[in-house]
Amino acid sequence: MQGFTPLPALLGGMLIGLSASVLLLWNGRIAGISGMVAGIVLPGSSERSERLLFLLGMLGGGGVLLALRPESFPPAGSIPISFAVAAGLLVGFGTRLGNGCTSGHGVCGLSRLSARSLVATLTFMATGILTVFLARTFGGGLR
Repeated sequence: MQGFTPLPALLGGMLIGLSASVLLLWNGRIAGISGMVAGIVLPGSSERSERLLFLLGMLGGGGVLLALRPESFPPAGSIPISFAVAAGLLVGFGTRLGNGCTSGHGVCGLSRLSARSLVATLTFMATGILTVFLARTFGGGLR
């Protein structure tokens, strides 16, 4: 893995903002990923196919990045599968508890000047910083 490079990060952020804006302007939908997933898996959801296509597009973008720049991803097996599963379950629980995820609150909510989204995003960031600190301090081989 290489260090932080600002230009790709800036371009990636601009693409996320553009896609969230297009989804909001054209479909009137917030680009919250947890809401998209919930709309696919929960019974009685409308527009299931649109949501599924949006998520498949995100996964496809990751697949293209993996094919073109595999060094952007951690080596296989560098994270224990039990940690990845536990992290996924905790993220899912947290997004339901917080009524949204980082994309919904951090990208879409903050751009609409939502106070609730500001509190949620600050909580996400503080928890992430604390988690990295604890993993690096007490996690042994986790870096």
